[in-house]
Amino acid sequence: MSTPKTEADCLFCRIVAGDVPAEVVHATERTVAFRDINAQAPTHVLVVPRDHYADAAELAAGDPEATAELVRTAAAVATAEGHPDDYRLVFNTGAGAGQTVFHTHLHVLAGRDLAWPPG
Repeated sequence: MSTPKTEADCLFCRIVAGDVPAEVVHATERTVAFRDINAQAPTHVLVVPRDHYADAAELAAGDPEATAELVRTAAAVATAEGHPDDYRLVFNTGAGAGQTVFHTHLHVLAGRDLAWPPG
């Protein structure tokens, strides 16, 4: 496996590297999934690529297979958490959409009713 692309000041790159503690619930060769510290549902896990991409669009353009791997990892997390059929996946892309860490991450939310439209 090649050395992941990282950004020294990126929180999620530091979590992937093990330099910042996180409750990791699942990992693959290309992804790491850990609990969100500001959970919005009983199950709220972030799935990130090991390589640094700023947002979902950049990841899709730069490594489409990694985008698919994020979704596969999210499904595995939802199943392991007891929600194989009812969960929400969310990418926030850009500050105006609520992205606060500019390393692609997929939110996995489950364990409560999730209204539509989201807030």
